[in-house]
Amino acid sequence: MRPTDTPASLADWLARIEGMHPAEIELGLDRLRAVAGRLAVETLSVPVITVAGTNGKGSTLRLMTALARDAGHRVCLYTSPHLIDFNERVMLPDGLASDAQLCAAFEQVEQARGEVALTYFEFTTLAALWLFAGSDADLVLLEVGLGGRLDAVNVVDPDVAVVTSVGLDHQDWLGDTREAICAEKCGIARPGRPLVYGEQDWPENLSELVRDYQANGFLAGREFAVQAGEGVLAFADGEQLRCPEHVVLGADNLATACQALKLAGVSVTQAAVDAAGSLSLMGRCEYRLLQGVDCWFDVGHNLPAVSRFRTLLPECRGQRHLVFGMMADKPLAEVAACFCGEQSRWFLCAPAMPRAATVAQLTAVLPAGESQQVCDSVAEALSCALAAANPGDQVVVFGSFYTVAEAWQVTKEGQSE
Repeated sequence: MRPTDTPASLADWLARIEGMHPAEIELGLDRLRAVAGRLAVETLSVPVITVAGTNGKGSTLRLMTALARDAGHRVCLYTSPHLIDFNERVMLPDGLASDAQLCAAFEQVEQARGEVALTYFEFTTLAALWLFAGSDADLVLLEVGLGGRLDAVNVVDPDVAVVTSVGLDHQDWLGDTREAICAEKCGIARPGRPLVYGEQDWPENLSELVRDYQANGFLAGREFAVQAGEGVLAFADGEQLRCPEHVVLGADNLATACQALKLAGVSVTQAAVDAAGSLSLMGRCEYRLLQGVDCWFDVGHNLPAVSRFRTLLPECRGQRHLVFGMMADKPLAEVAACFCGEQSRWFLCAPAMPRAATVAQLTAVLPAGESQQVCDSVAEALSCALAAANPGDQVVVFGSFYTVAEAWQVTKEGQSE
């Protein structure tokens, strides 16, 4: 620390913020609003699109960013969590926020909070908003961290609210039914403003929630849709655009991104949609060639996400080598079942997180006869999987953000490439 007790680096700041609040998560906006008011970030002077959802948030935001930039807009983007570097969470119009910019923002939040205890996510969210408020952006995109109604991001009133999907995840915090979780996620809606819902399989209470929140509902399959048989994206204003034959991040996410942007006053062209089809995102059904081996990385950590990832994987001519690590509070057996019964070998590992499932827990959910190898770390699992792969094989890394992040870190350091 410096003599003034101000952290000297981004790493020092993050360490300080992590130890600032006894709880990792504390939902609620009362404490946050007081600090946000002092920072003058409760209202931003440009359109804001806030995105919640169980799955598809990152992909939809990636698509919206590219489409808006193509239309000439300067965009700020806030996402979480990061895979490698914290800076990934905060994108300014000219690129990711620098260490110096983040440190300056953290100092502003520290001064504004007084005696208010903020969680890591609350503190960093306020810092991002402070940077956005001082930028020359003309569009701000915000990703909800958990739920929606009580999430720190919801301190800002969005001009357009987006819920990409609703599945059973984080049930201890959000409820144990899709309907209960949907109510929390739709809490980002505002009276008289658009609420875009991105999956055609609606929770039973969705229409009722739209009415309760007095929002203007734009629901997939009703106001807008992917007309798969015709290869068309159809929107609420009557416009139709040709859908690329293959959309890496999902045609449903592309339709949702386009509809939300149109409602925020951003024009979307056919050329931009065509280009968006090939967009990818780190850790989302991401392909990489490592040591001559076809490798796929996906951060999905609940059953709908992993099931979707499985359907997106190309057919494997040889054997799949599965680098598998999850958090203990996730549906281990159900997720593993997505890949069981195939010509595959499991490399079981526990990310370096207290919540990670042990390799013994992972072993217990695999049916008898599944080929498996227990590894001491994600790095070892990836190394063993790559070494075991033959031409035509695939290495698949999945189960958690933390599993993918640790595998990515290994490759970044050149230990596997």
